[in-house]
Amino acid sequence: MRRIPVYLFLFFSPVFVFCQVLTDSAWIRENYQKTDRYITMRDGIKLYTAVFTPRDTGEVYPLLMQRTPYSCSPYGENNYRSRLGPNASLMKEKYIFVYQDVRGRYKSEGKFREMTPAVDVKKSNNDVDESSDTYDTIEWLLKHTRNNGRMGMYGISFPGFYSSAALPDAHPALKAVSPQAPMSDEFMGDDCNHNGAFFLLDNFSFYSGFDGPLAADSQSYRPFFKTNYKDAYRFFLDLGPLKNANTTSYFSGTNSTWRQVIQHDTYDSFWQSRNIRKHLKNIKPAVLVVGGWFDAEDLYGSLKTYRAIEEQSPGNHTRLVMGPWTHGGWAAPSWKSFADYRFGDDLNKYYQDEIETKFFNLYLKDKGSFDQPEITVFETGTNKWKHYDSWPPANSKPVPFYLQAGGKMSERKPTANNSRSEYVSDPSNPVPYTNGIWSRRNNKYMAEDQRFAAQRSDVLSFQTDALEKDITLTGEIGARLFVTTTGSDADFIVKLIDVWPEGSYLPAEISGEDSLAMGGYQQMVRAEVFRGKFRNSFDKPEPFVKNKIERIDFNLNEVAHTFKKGHRVMVQVQSSWFPLVDRNPQQFGYIPGMDAKDFKKAAIRIYHDAAHSSHIILPVMQE
Repeated sequence: MRRIPVYLFLFFSPVFVFCQVLTDSAWIRENYQKTDRYITMRDGIKLYTAVFTPRDTGEVYPLLMQRTPYSCSPYGENNYRSRLGPNASLMKEKYIFVYQDVRGRYKSEGKFREMTPAVDVKKSNNDVDESSDTYDTIEWLLKHTRNNGRMGMYGISFPGFYSSAALPDAHPALKAVSPQAPMSDEFMGDDCNHNGAFFLLDNFSFYSGFDGPLAADSQSYRPFFKTNYKDAYRFFLDLGPLKNANTTSYFSGTNSTWRQVIQHDTYDSFWQSRNIRKHLKNIKPAVLVVGGWFDAEDLYGSLKTYRAIEEQSPGNHTRLVMGPWTHGGWAAPSWKSFADYRFGDDLNKYYQDEIETKFFNLYLKDKGSFDQPEITVFETGTNKWKHYDSWPPANSKPVPFYLQAGGKMSERKPTANNSRSEYVSDPSNPVPYTNGIWSRRNNKYMAEDQRFAAQRSDVLSFQTDALEKDITLTGEIGARLFVTTTGSDADFIVKLIDVWPEGSYLPAEISGEDSLAMGGYQQMVRAEVFRGKFRNSFDKPEPFVKNKIERIDFNLNEVAHTFKKGHRVMVQVQSSWFPLVDRNPQQFGYIPGMDAKDFKKAAIRIYHDAAHSSHIILPVMQE
């Protein structure tokens, strides 16, 4: 999302700030000359741009740019950044590094728009978008810097979106682009909503400070409000219906991005116009799409950006890299573990030195080689890098695993009649998305032990027998549920879980520490939510009819994971995931406008019989 990528937090320990940042800043000052300029766009709007040019004039250099809504500070030609480029190796390689405040943010003129809609046909100089702003910026830089005529772009999260948005009708000098965790569609799967369900926790926190009033010096924004709660679950439950956020205590600005986001609760023109994927056609620059399997914000964006380019730009040099990272984790100094995964080697050294640096060096400098396969993914479970020619791999086949009576799950289709499992979903007691008390989002929830949820009566669990051999899943997961509800709307959360056998242990991370007991651990592998009223259309929602059996089909994001011999494959189904996702009142209607009295309990049934065989479709690698 528009959250600050994880690597920035990793840098900001007191020792690092006092020593490493000052050292890097001094090195940059010694080796680069900074200039600040306003670059005029075709419609007359001026964008603030900081340019760092190598002081060594012995050769001409390519340009490498990041466009951002998060500020290209520090401002002023005597104030230098502590880091240039996407990694330390590229900083030492010497590029002309460019940072730009996008239209309407910080020191740049114009009006900011959330994920600026692309304009495919520009009839006048007033028809502008991020592609045209990038084009005009490149044109100016080519004329006003001593460069080799080649430009690259990169960015994580929102800057990742700006990298994607530069690709349609790209400037001929734009040769290499790396959208990393790029936002692609904020209704279907990135940041704001997943399958129409609003991600409350992250968006409430983010938008509180993103677009409040701009300070007089244009270097900061005043937050709409500040909160200091210790228990997010209790805070948002006490906050009540979503409409209570639109008060003077919180989002008072009637034209705030928060207000715009929650106002559009269907896949209407607001969201459809901001789907950048449909514009990724006839792409000319080489592309390196990067994402993380544990990215809580934009896992969807990475995977779907790659797919869109592959499907709409055949023959383009596009590669996909997916690792066991959180949001932006690949830019951290190192990455050897996450949650209860142990990776051994430093995965970031491999990515930064062997993939990212070589990608830009080849396409922008003709330096070295870049023989990276089309697909590079890290397979959890085995904890190994895997390489493929396509995504999903050709030998990945969809295999249905059917939910069964008694909490069982197998590849055998049920034969019983009228077999079902039932739970009562109560909006006043929603299922927490994570275990324990957290003031902000638990970044490890995507790999968390789910035994805390399995104990609840409003969570259904289905699992296979102990596996007789390893099963590797590589690709997209599908869910097909046959359901009824006594309400007129409902959410459905499906979680894929790796259940560890009793007696399992993980070795200690540090010598001398105890090993970690993993027996019975229900390790979440992938999960997704679907708002039931969108089961037939995302722009024309429909209420449920009480106790009428309905089919719900949706996909979970892709995965690369091996369930080891002796483990079990588990699926959990529930109807709340709070406060990660806002509560569904379980009554059909415009949720942002509903009152407390509209939130009601509902009895929900999941069917698993011969006629209504609920199942999950797993992408099983064939031997």
